[in-house]
Amino acid sequence: MQKLVKRFEMSLKTKWAPLMAAVVWGLCAVTPLRAQPAAAALANPHEAIYMYKSADREAWLLERAKKEGGLTLYTSLSPTESGPLSAMFEKKYGIKLTIWRGLSDGVVQRVVNESRAKRHVVDVVETNGPEMEILAREKMLSEFYSPHLVDLPQGMIPKHRLWMPDRVNFFVVAFNTQKLKLEDLPKHYEGFTEAKWKGRIAIEATDAEWMGGLVNSLGEQRGMTFFKKLSDQKPDVRKGHILLAQMVAAGETDVGLTIYNANAQSLKQRGAPIDWVPMEPTLARPQGVGVVRQAPHPHAAALFADFIISPEAQALLNSMGRPPANQKVKSNLNNFNYVLTDPGIVVDEAEKWNQHWTRLFLTK
Repeated sequence: MQKLVKRFEMSLKTKWAPLMAAVVWGLCAVTPLRAQPAAAALANPHEAIYMYKSADREAWLLERAKKEGGLTLYTSLSPTESGPLSAMFEKKYGIKLTIWRGLSDGVVQRVVNESRAKRHVVDVVETNGPEMEILAREKMLSEFYSPHLVDLPQGMIPKHRLWMPDRVNFFVVAFNTQKLKLEDLPKHYEGFTEAKWKGRIAIEATDAEWMGGLVNSLGEQRGMTFFKKLSDQKPDVRKGHILLAQMVAAGETDVGLTIYNANAQSLKQRGAPIDWVPMEPTLARPQGVGVVRQAPHPHAAALFADFIISPEAQALLNSMGRPPANQKVKSNLNNFNYVLTDPGIVVDEAEKWNQHWTRLFLTK
């Protein structure tokens, strides 16, 4: 526990400081230092359910899930995607899916607060990889088996296996098609440091993660030189990736440099004047799904985890502009070269890159 508190103190300036605070003090409140042996505190009450591997897995889970009466999902997926996904699941299995939706940090905060209060409500969590990593490190998730795990990119699966990738976010460049053509764009991010782009570009306020990934990819000297020059361009800084994509589509800015391709693709498919391009180097961040260790409906939780990474659900995500993780689903949304970021490293290096990001883009 002392090590956990120390890590919390070191993370006070990071993007996840409020979440780590809730985790640390929540655990202190729930589990006194001398209350239980360590093994008992970390016992997994649903391990046999989550790791059931027999050939009748789906039927076995479904029979028991129906007796549980439903399940609850916490996710950062927008309602335009989570709604159809829920409808498909309910139609296929006849099990009611209750969804609470929030931004990724809000999802983690809610899980932490409920754990602290010993309110076991949520069964499955689905959100950004780094936030899933926080929950995994604090032992709130459980490893689960699925016959579809073999179809996932093995490099995206964390070594601890406490959550699994279900979709991928790519940081891409999006542009307003009424103001620019594809051939007007540079081939590399460094091209946006040219004078002609000043006043025409925007970035998202919390994307220190993107900065860290680019610097790690390009090398410290080249990467930091780029970001210092980009800072001199004084890009418009807005909070919210959906908002940033909407700004580009509305023509409020010509180009967004840190757009999630799923957000741009969703607007494009609805007829908005926006398009996107993977810019070298294109960063990819896995999004994840995990079953909760203390889930009140563990059979239904395992059934939904199987479902969301199945080809059927992954094809639905792909049709809505969300790049799928399952490699059986062929997609034009991930058919390009990219650099995969490690959510664990993102969390570990958050303080460093947040300090650089704040100095260059948030305090001028």
